[in-house]
Amino acid sequence: MKTTLQHNERMAKLTFASVYPHYIKKVETKGRTKEELHQVIKWLTGFDEKKLQEMVDEKVTFKRFF
Repeated sequence: MKTTLQHNERMAKLTFASVYPHYIKKVETKGRTKEELHQVIKWLTGFDEKKLQEMVDEKVTFKRFF
């Protein structure tokens, strides 16, 4: 798949809160847990449980999230 500037901009505007439930569903169907997902997110971003929930509640974009 070839990415374009428009594609990247569209992805950056998505809210993390809109995709987060899909991440949970995906990891659970793969036999993993929400806690394991949070561990990976913390490893990638440094966000603890409280900060992660703030990001979901504030409906931040992926651009701001990362």
